[in-house]
Amino acid sequence: MDKTKLLMTVFLASILALTNGCFLFVVGAAAGAGAVGYAWVDGEVKTTEAASLNQTWDASLAAMKNPEFTVTDKSKDALSGSVTAQTADHKTIKINLKYISNTSTDIRIRVGTFGDETLSRTILSKINSHVTGS
Repeated sequence: MDKTKLLMTVFLASILALTNGCFLFVVGAAAGAGAVGYAWVDGEVKTTEAASLNQTWDASLAAMKNPEFTVTDKSKDALSGSVTAQTADHKTIKINLKYISNTSTDIRIRVGTFGDETLSRTILSKINSHVTGS
């Protein structure tokens, strides 16, 4: 991590500490990949992926190919897509994608009714790795 990113991360962490974590924004959560970071708001991970809707759709489906996840519904059109899955312990996973531009897609991930940040971040990381091919 270069000094600029490190300083920015420390600065943002300081701001978060002063605001009591009302709004969590993590820079570098997906460093070097399509997403600059993510926001955890109201039980949902939100980010913008530097990839087309089609690329992000394919990556989302690939991320759900896991023995612990069962895709129960999926739909996609020219402007959006959604994937619903179940975990092995019956939590619902919802991934919503929204077209922003030919090279940018909004991603929202919610696990369960109130959200599960750890699992949501794991899913986002898997989507991101499929987009970047790493």
